[in-house]
Amino acid sequence: MANTQTTSGESTSSVLEQLSGKNVLITGTSGFLGKVVLEKLIRAVPDIGGIYLLIRGNKSHRDARSRFLNEIASSSVFDRLRHDDNEAFEHFLDTRIHCITGEVTEPRFGLEASDFRNLAGKIDAFINSAASVNFREELDKALQINTLCLRNIAALAGFNRHMAVIQVSTCYVNGKNSGQVTESVIKPAGEAIPRSNDGYYEIEELIHLLEDKVADVRTRYSGKTLEKKLVDLGIQEANHYGWSDTYTFTKWLGEQLLMKALSGRSLTILRPSIIESALEEPAPGWIEGVKVADAIILAYAREKVSLFPGKRSGIIDVIPVDLVANGIVLSVAEALAVPGKRRIYQCCSGSSNPLSLGEFIDHVMAEARNHYADYKQLFYRQPTKPFLAVNRRLFDFVVGGLRVPLSLADRAMRLTGQNRELKALKNLDTGRSLATIFGFYTAPDYIFRNDALLALASRMGDVDRVLFPVDARQIDWSLYLRKIHMSGLNRYALKERKVYSLRSTRARQKAA
Repeated sequence: MANTQTTSGESTSSVLEQLSGKNVLITGTSGFLGKVVLEKLIRAVPDIGGIYLLIRGNKSHRDARSRFLNEIASSSVFDRLRHDDNEAFEHFLDTRIHCITGEVTEPRFGLEASDFRNLAGKIDAFINSAASVNFREELDKALQINTLCLRNIAALAGFNRHMAVIQVSTCYVNGKNSGQVTESVIKPAGEAIPRSNDGYYEIEELIHLLEDKVADVRTRYSGKTLEKKLVDLGIQEANHYGWSDTYTFTKWLGEQLLMKALSGRSLTILRPSIIESALEEPAPGWIEGVKVADAIILAYAREKVSLFPGKRSGIIDVIPVDLVANGIVLSVAEALAVPGKRRIYQCCSGSSNPLSLGEFIDHVMAEARNHYADYKQLFYRQPTKPFLAVNRRLFDFVVGGLRVPLSLADRAMRLTGQNRELKALKNLDTGRSLATIFGFYTAPDYIFRNDALLALASRMGDVDRVLFPVDARQIDWSLYLRKIHMSGLNRYALKERKVYSLRSTRARQKAA
């Protein structure tokens, strides 16, 4: 637990003072960022009043408490807390973690009206980190979790005008706009959408239009075809209004909905860039699952991709998850201290400590070349092919040129009774699939600014800058990518594979 006092016994942290005795409601703690936020609050804010978690039941664990204990509290994200003082950690879970079985997408979260109102009266701050981060989600599902469910959050806040709402969004609501991206309301890069005098965009008619289009598709298709058509509809509509994918489009819509619903109230929109493994906390390299940049690293490590569309000079904006969690905690403290304002912050690295795509690739390739054997889950062997970033036109030309002869060769193999898919063709399709999903993010012509977030950290003071750092200038990219992030992928994100020696194989055969 954090040491919050000086030798004179006086508190020196504005954050800890503001959060002392306060109750915070969090959604999304089954996800990567939500877990890190929860761990940080437990470890660094020991005097917090209580933490309420809205958790959906599932087939294995019907109620929130059971799912929390079995799927969230058991996570390695809490290893540091267990190691430092397991008894205190268990006591905190028993006395100050309050689990609510509910679904953020349902009216009143699926709660009885009286329970919903009572919950609102208890909560000082609401952190919403629930989202669908699937870039190619079906439009109706993406709308539900990233946009429409925010009406339910606004309804909860309607019963408690003092409640501060922290909405976790994404820097990529910027869409296809280019240049310097400031911490402000984003203008669509595509078809115009009416804008209010308060700065947000009026989206109700657009949402009705999208819902009508979803309903039309549902009347004409079913099964897997319906799913594909809804994915295609999402991409089509996102492109039309100025976004590259359904995720960022629906997150932008969510921002507008909340800004209108909570006008004049305490609302902070916090936009992270590409969230990756922890820089320091709870442990260097801690990560859960494979994130945006990791899909490309993994494809290179397994030698499935050696060519990818991208701009080597473009800034690939990566931010460690612990810096994002700290930004959220700072935002909560500020909203409680100075309520009634709308704020937008971006937690990113591109403007203060830029990392180019070329540098990113070079660091990964150098580590693979020199130390691949240190990452047994990531590299099965030393990669022999380079990883090249080329412009999109050249990528499409090369892939298109190779696919025709490879498809013919694959067909010929199948006609001769060889049912295995041609490896080169499979790898080509993997590269093309990754390019479709992530190509926009590897050829950036924008820079995300975080001047307002850095100013917030400065206002909080020296102690809070140490306890809750958000400044990406502290990152040594070579050290982070080569030794922290890749080690984290290898240790936390990838399952241990079984490696059998020839001797052990023969022994098993003999025993059989």
